[in-house]
Amino acid sequence: MASSQTALIIGATGQTGRHLLQNLLESPHFSHVGEYGRRVTPADEITTGKDKLEQKAIDFEKIQESGLKQKKWDVVFITLGTTKANAGSAEAFEKIDREGTSASRYVLAAAKEARSSDSSTPQRLVYLSSGGANSSSPFLYPKSKGLTEEGLASLGYSDTIIFRPGFLAGTNRADHRVVETFFGKITGALSYVTSAVEINISTLGKAMAEAGRLGSEALPSAVHPTQAGKEGAKFTVINNAGAIKLAELTK
Repeated sequence: MASSQTALIIGATGQTGRHLLQNLLESPHFSHVGEYGRRVTPADEITTGKDKLEQKAIDFEKIQESGLKQKKWDVVFITLGTTKANAGSAEAFEKIDREGTSASRYVLAAAKEARSSDSSTPQRLVYLSSGGANSSSPFLYPKSKGLTEEGLASLGYSDTIIFRPGFLAGTNRADHRVVETFFGKITGALSYVTSAVEINISTLGKAMAEAGRLGSEALPSAVHPTQAGKEGAKFTVINNAGAIKLAELTK
């Protein structure tokens, strides 16, 4: 993949997405950055790289009208997601993350629309999933994330990288979550003895940008990436500790 790359980010207004966007705009490796989403980052919050940023608000229910297919994206980053509580119902949550029997896909549809019509064109996909993602899980959240991962891996991207972070530290949510705060205190304490349970969102954003630049084959061995997925739909997994290490190694 060329040293000067174009990047698309979907979900840039989210907690991790905003840090990822900042890293992409600051990176000399990305010559053009597209920010597409239901909302886009306010202009006064962008302090660098404005000259290479393209922003567009899109309707995920009308993804074919988004213009994603008309662009050339070397790397597609997706940090779009929500919790069941924010979505309002289990059905709405699954609609955002993956396809129900009749509901439109958000994550999967956007990734599919951003895929080049020329299947021989190298393209990389980097997706922010969750620790514990498992398509066979009896629980809604990890099962939905696991199914989304498998769906993304089947879209034909030449390289698919999935991040499975632990507890996200450093968030600044408008909705105060008591349970989240409680677990944050626990994982914060555990982070002193293990790097497997918590990651700061700024660290995660940095690691995702670097993974998008390098690709699976060039990831440092210290990151300990693993392979998952089914035959013909394999993907690279970077866990919490690996994401922290990748950010540390990034110059």
